[in-house]
Amino acid sequence: MVQTKVVKGNKPSPKLLLVDDEDKFRMALSQQLSVRGYQVLDVGRGDEAIKVVRHERPEVVILDQKMPGMDGIQTLKEIKKLRPEIQVIMLTGHASTEAARATGKHDVYYYLEKPCSLDELIKVIESARQERIYAMARHEIPVVKKTSIKQWLLGAQNARPGLIILGLILFIALLAMPAPKKLISLLSLEKTGHMSESIAGFSDYRKMKTGQTITDYYSRKAGLYQKIKKPDGTVEKVPLSTKQVAFRAKVMIGVLIIAALFWATGAIPIGFTALLVGVIMYFFGVFPPSLVAKAYAKDSVIFIFGVLALSAAISKTGLDRRIGILLLGTSSSIKKFLFIFAPLLSVTASFLSEHALVAFLAPILMLVYMGAIRSAGLVKDRNLVVMMMLLLTYAANLGGPGSPAAGGRNAVMLGILNDYGLAPSFGQWVMMGLPFVPVMALVLACYFFIVFRNKIKTKELDVAAEVRKEAQKIGKMTADEYKAAGVLIFLILLWSTLSSRVGMGGPVILCLVILNILGIIRWKEINSIHLDIVALYAAASAMGYGLASTGAALWLADSFVSVLPDFLKSGTGLLMSTSLITGLLTNFMSDGATVAAVGPITVPMATLSGTSPIMVGLATAFASSFAHILIIGTPNNAIVYSLARDPETGEQLVTMKDFLIHGSAVLLLSFAVLWFWVFLGYWRFLS
Repeated sequence: MVQTKVVKGNKPSPKLLLVDDEDKFRMALSQQLSVRGYQVLDVGRGDEAIKVVRHERPEVVILDQKMPGMDGIQTLKEIKKLRPEIQVIMLTGHASTEAARATGKHDVYYYLEKPCSLDELIKVIESARQERIYAMARHEIPVVKKTSIKQWLLGAQNARPGLIILGLILFIALLAMPAPKKLISLLSLEKTGHMSESIAGFSDYRKMKTGQTITDYYSRKAGLYQKIKKPDGTVEKVPLSTKQVAFRAKVMIGVLIIAALFWATGAIPIGFTALLVGVIMYFFGVFPPSLVAKAYAKDSVIFIFGVLALSAAISKTGLDRRIGILLLGTSSSIKKFLFIFAPLLSVTASFLSEHALVAFLAPILMLVYMGAIRSAGLVKDRNLVVMMMLLLTYAANLGGPGSPAAGGRNAVMLGILNDYGLAPSFGQWVMMGLPFVPVMALVLACYFFIVFRNKIKTKELDVAAEVRKEAQKIGKMTADEYKAAGVLIFLILLWSTLSSRVGMGGPVILCLVILNILGIIRWKEINSIHLDIVALYAAASAMGYGLASTGAALWLADSFVSVLPDFLKSGTGLLMSTSLITGLLTNFMSDGATVAAVGPITVPMATLSGTSPIMVGLATAFASSFAHILIIGTPNNAIVYSLARDPETGEQLVTMKDFLIHGSAVLLLSFAVLWFWVFLGYWRFLS
């Protein structure tokens, strides 16, 4: 093998591999490319090329089709098995249509007849290098620069060694620290039955027996025991000690820190972080294997899997475009999209499943985005897609306070208030919550308008026209669309009438089976959904379950409350502190788990301080809708993240960093509107 290397300054030259059995041609072309600034590796046989690909990782391979021994096609197949991202330019002196067709079957990037001009070859090489970047995104291969220790530690998306090491250090340090005295105290307290006691916020408080401690209840629930040798020599199985349960609570807090760090920064792929959560829970004995699996298989996980698959079915029939016309029909400009569509969606999400609305509308907005950039002659306008997709999920999230039907978290709070005989009626909830929704949606629209108005390249965006254009392409409604619409209506009826008894996941899976029977969706479409998102939400559910069961969630909530000054522990101050605690926690736990952990603590606090328990309960439930920062916070975020990918390159257009930056800003705005418009505003005029 001959290697010709050219390095300009500190920037390494692009690495090419030239494979050709004609020595003179190969050496001449290698020299010409080297002069142009490329680092060229050249070999004369296919088997030698495979070795170079394994060890040197060239960006582009220039491959001769006709070679003795392993020919170009065989070499191409082996290269793609080893490094699917490498782009191969096929050269041959025996060009034919059939040869081009044959190589095209094996993912060759470009077909050139030998000899070709050097300028033409270089143009194709540079194009292939750009395609390699897209291919790496499709195959989730990180690009890590190793020119310095700092760059290596920072890494790239899905491979950030520095953050991985940081997460490991934090986890080990947390486990090495002694358990907090307050955590030990909470785990040791016996249930008395008084709802004002400290452990009333434990997720399974109502299932505990009088006189039972969290330690004893968790140990028996998880089936975890320790063996103690008695004086007579016999061995007895007894529940875990308080210290052993406290250690497991610390493990879950460590899992929370690692998962939040990795998901927020993209330290490793989100699917592997999701698996890591379960692995830690298993190896550190938080639950036995069967309960770890059960923690992953929650109804919400089945729901998000079903919604993603249903989205694929709706999109396949074209029905999504027609639904989009109803909600997006007035969005003839970016301003109208922001200031009309956002409030309309938020209010709708107060009464219909916000997750379903996002699942239906996200594919439409991606179609609108792709059509808009094509019309504008652009390859990409990331600011536009970030604005559109984040507005969609945040507007849907903020519909939560509007009515009890807006989500499971509201049902949890109604159950808690009902234990005190204080549950509000449907109309009372709407009266206290719905005025928040359109006002916050308009504030959200103002934020995106101010932030993105000068960044979006596509200035003239007629969303309604784009949606109508897409609808015109498919003509009148087909039989499949009518079938899909019927199943969709049936699903909404099931969610509206039976979700409290059968959950949200069962009905959507049933409808998927019906769609298959009707010939609308095949297993192939279901296989195409992004299972990493499903795994992520499953891990979030498992993490919330572990935090709640070990008492870690109770300790976290109690710690937040204990550090608050006295003026935030009653009246409007309590409403603010309650919503602050809930709004922060809901970004790391599921909204239902957050309300279940925080609600039983805050409602008794309201009773003791003379504050309205209903107002405190609703403040808790409302703030659980503020899961804007991480994609694990709500299925809406997960759906948008999953679908916001360039269909041609596979590039992730809306990243976790976008959620972190804009979600933090929207979270602060949500608190501001809740506190000043609701708590200090119209609630003062309600009895």
